[in-house]
Amino acid sequence: MAEAIAFYTLAVLILGLGVAVITTPKTVHSVVFLVLNFLCVAVLYVVLRAEFLAVIQVLVYAGGIVVLYLFVVMLVNLKRAPEAHEDPRRLARLGLALSGAVLLELAGIVVYSYGRVAPAAPAVAEATPVLGRGNTEELGWLLYTDYLIPFEVASVLLLVAMVGAIVLARRES
Repeated sequence: MAEAIAFYTLAVLILGLGVAVITTPKTVHSVVFLVLNFLCVAVLYVVLRAEFLAVIQVLVYAGGIVVLYLFVVMLVNLKRAPEAHEDPRRLARLGLALSGAVLLELAGIVVYSYGRVAPAAPAVAEATPVLGRGNTEELGWLLYTDYLIPFEVASVLLLVAMVGAIVLARRES
């Protein structure tokens, strides 16, 4: 009963802070609400007995990602008017071709993933958890066996986002 009350209380807090993130007019306040949202999600992981995910949530998201957001907020001048001219060095056709290639690659991954033959149902002896394996080891086994392709796709998306942030933050010469 106490777990259910904690879960629903955290769910309401997470939803409320999410709404506050997108409705707050000041960007720094929005980042602060985002940190609180990430911390509530970490507490939710603790309630669900996923301690490793809670620690990773605090270290990666509440620590690293929010610091990155604050740097972006400080680097980008939001008071400046948008540029009136278009960059002549922009390679729109190359960008369109590359994004089409990435889209085809993602479609190929989806077709390959759903086209595989499903493995037979595991025997009862294999279905029982091995003694001494914690949730961190189970997460690692799942991440690098069954969910390897989504893990790699997420890493490529993060790399693209990082390169995009560097390009946006770079000053024009």
